[in-house]
Amino acid sequence: MSTDTASLTGKPKSPFIVFRHKNFTLMWTGQLVSTIGSALTSLAASILVYQQTNGSALSVGLMLMATAAPSLLVGLIAGVFVDRYDRRKIMIIADLLRAVLVFLIPFLVPYSIVWLYVIVILTSTVGQFFDPAYESVLPEVAPDDELAAANSLMAISTFGSTAVGFAAAGLIARYDIAIAFYIDAISFLISAGCILFLRVRKLEILDETSVKVVFANLKTGVTYLTKNPALRSIFLLAIPIAVSFGLANSLLLPFAERALGATTFEYGIQEGLTSVGFVIASLLMVGYFSRWREGQWMVVGLFGMGMAALVYSFLHSVALAIAVQMISGFMNAPYSIARRVLVQRNTAAEMRGRVASAFFVSSNAFFLIGMAASGLADIIDVRVLYLVGAFITLACGIWALVLPGIGQPAAEWRKALQLLRSAPAAAPLGVRRAVLPSDVDLLVGLIPSLGGLSRADRERIITQGSVLEVEAGTRMMSAGEVGDQAYFVLKGKAVAGIASESGEYHSLSSMTPGDYFGEIAALTGAARTADVVVEETSLCLEVPASILRVMMAQADFSRLVLSRMSERLARTSIHELPRTVGISPQDARELQQEPVDLKQAEIIAS
Repeated sequence: MSTDTASLTGKPKSPFIVFRHKNFTLMWTGQLVSTIGSALTSLAASILVYQQTNGSALSVGLMLMATAAPSLLVGLIAGVFVDRYDRRKIMIIADLLRAVLVFLIPFLVPYSIVWLYVIVILTSTVGQFFDPAYESVLPEVAPDDELAAANSLMAISTFGSTAVGFAAAGLIARYDIAIAFYIDAISFLISAGCILFLRVRKLEILDETSVKVVFANLKTGVTYLTKNPALRSIFLLAIPIAVSFGLANSLLLPFAERALGATTFEYGIQEGLTSVGFVIASLLMVGYFSRWREGQWMVVGLFGMGMAALVYSFLHSVALAIAVQMISGFMNAPYSIARRVLVQRNTAAEMRGRVASAFFVSSNAFFLIGMAASGLADIIDVRVLYLVGAFITLACGIWALVLPGIGQPAAEWRKALQLLRSAPAAAPLGVRRAVLPSDVDLLVGLIPSLGGLSRADRERIITQGSVLEVEAGTRMMSAGEVGDQAYFVLKGKAVAGIASESGEYHSLSSMTPGDYFGEIAALTGAARTADVVVEETSLCLEVPASILRVMMAQADFSRLVLSRMSERLARTSIHELPRTVGISPQDARELQQEPVDLKQAEIIAS
């Protein structure tokens, strides 16, 4: 059986199936090489500063600050430019500039150690443009049903290559430290070469770039992040997590030496096996990711890391400590991968640069705060401080359970189940009225990828669509029904669930303003795949399949719809649906990756 067919029939997929996409392979290879080089430079720079300043810990700390400071100063602005210019060119230019800067270090440092700080600041500044551009492109080089695999392998690349880079830097430090910088410069050139062959869609920009427009775009990005429930929740959750991670990472070495009495070699083994745990879990996530929602994986990861840290803080055995840290690395993978996928799936293409930058800036800032707090280990028992970090992580896991877009409280879960079970099977949908221009404006505000709708398209939505004012407890649709209408939630909240043969519901999901449902049946002519019940009084826009196809002429919106279709189908028992409606596995996969015009959308519904 081909890999395409296997993926659509629910059979286990190879973790490496995503490598058949040339663009992903190029990005993964480039990151693998450049991350090894960057790890070399990071450690080599710290060693160089330590040697040049006669062992000054303050100077090494200033080096870390020089790396993080540009993120705080230009990170958000960089995200705006990423969303306005050719992301492929931005990445190539950034890699070339960093190659030159790193190459100059051995020639300039003999004159003054200050040059090292200057180059580190400049290199980090350039990286503020590369990183969000890279993050914004990743969801476009792999189909949605392989997005978890793509992120897993990217995480393996980053985590594993960093460990390799640090190990190599330790060996190189015995010889001429300049070798590390030359290798890093070459790695950036290799990365630029890989990116040169990428096929990346250019974002359509309608206005000229100016200071006023840049700050207006920045404001739009911040507003987008704060108004999206999932993104807002992830952003808030990331703050204490960054503090906890910064604290824990800075305490690992003093904890190993003071609390465990471990040797430097044993500490190195612990760090290496932590990476091994992460890699193993990342590979497993490829096959198991679709079984739970992203938020559930995040909660599991946070609780796992928190419990591991809690146990670690009381250990005295080096062997047990190494084993627990390996478990911690294992539990880090579900959290990290699910978080990235959730951000990617909830961010429109034209907003990814700004959203990614906001997360980078926040994480760096609060990670530094955690690192600074580790200095308290000189006056407070290191075990106590590590225990504080463990409790912060556990508290984040509890918080994630109730955050909108991530977790779902038990009471809310039971309420949703009760609604799905008790809602009348046949009841009026509610008060129906004509669509107003303000309704269309509200829809576009909730789904920015529809911003390119023409005046004629908006008029067709107004004349052929309807707005429903639906009371809580109303069943909007039932699995097995046939209908060609799709619905967009403008206000309120609905819940969807898939019933098993025994009548038990699974794959529950809440739909809030900006979400939609019924698109699978509308586009394919197949039966409804889930039951949907209104949880609180809601305002829904109803459009026929013909209007949905008009809306899908917007390339970004078509990607969004098709990726959500893929995700929802992966959670149902109808993995054969694409073949039953006349779409081959290969065509279905291509539709997830390429912009869909009106003719393509008509093919889907035929």
